[in-house]
Amino acid sequence: MTETHKAVFLFDVDDTLLDNDRMKSDLGDYVALTFGDAARDELWAIYEEQRDKHGYADFLGTLERFRLAHLEDMRIGQLANWVIDYPFAERLFPDALAAVRHVSQWGLPVILTDGDGVYQPHKLERAGLITAFDGRVLNYVHKETELDAVERAFPAQHYVLIDDKLSVLDAVKRAWGDRVTTVFPRQGHYANDPARLKDLPPADIEIANIAELMTCDFSTL
Repeated sequence: MTETHKAVFLFDVDDTLLDNDRMKSDLGDYVALTFGDAARDELWAIYEEQRDKHGYADFLGTLERFRLAHLEDMRIGQLANWVIDYPFAERLFPDALAAVRHVSQWGLPVILTDGDGVYQPHKLERAGLITAFDGRVLNYVHKETELDAVERAFPAQHYVLIDDKLSVLDAVKRAWGDRVTTVFPRQGHYANDPARLKDLPPADIEIANIAELMTCDFSTL
């Protein structure tokens, strides 16, 4: 029987633990330098189309479509290698792993992320996050619709969700009510886009960055 934990801390990854905006900026710069500014615009147009189609950031699909559009360019194979070899461990936010260790004194840390089944796990491995969380990783397409699966995987009396998307925090709060404490780190473009924040209620806790999580006391859980 799966153990019921007193508390489970659910950590988002992109722009919560890891600076994904910086990775995308680096990728855009690489494409522009290698293929030209127009190619960078083309890449991000494909990226948005793939995200609208699948509901998550489909980097593999984006790269494949971009490759097919540039098959005659001998440099196109370098792009995939650049993405695969990207130093994700260097893009962890300062004290991100220390914040994970901090909350572990009150409950079980678990990754709860969105993404595909190949690139996202690769990113987590390269960043050292799979090791840091002892393999406790849940990866869905829309995690806010998979809360029953989350509960089956990690039953808990109480959950703490740390996520840079206020819309996700709100959806989970409406589903779980007082069983969840929502934490909103104001990092990344989603967390600082007025259009995305409009009409959404505040999270239970707002912090400037993930390192500030170490100032929070969850002993009352």
